[in-house]
Amino acid sequence: MDKKENKENMNIAGRYYETEDYKRNDQLSSGLATTHEQVSDTYMEGQADAVIEDVNGVDISIPRKAYDE
Repeated sequence: MDKKENKENMNIAGRYYETEDYKRNDQLSSGLATTHEQVSDTYMEGQADAVIEDVNGVDISIPRKAYDE
């Protein structure tokens, strides 16, 4: 990996959500905006179970792993 690629990767990895991400069309901005909305919704709803809302508004449960004690 050359220095240019490494610098670009560090810029992507260090990127934080910005309100403008909702208006941008690149994949990273879309992912950050979606994640921000999911976190915000979960916080406002007080939801503690593992559920993801898909783009159509359908809740998808995320099963929890059972750990042996």
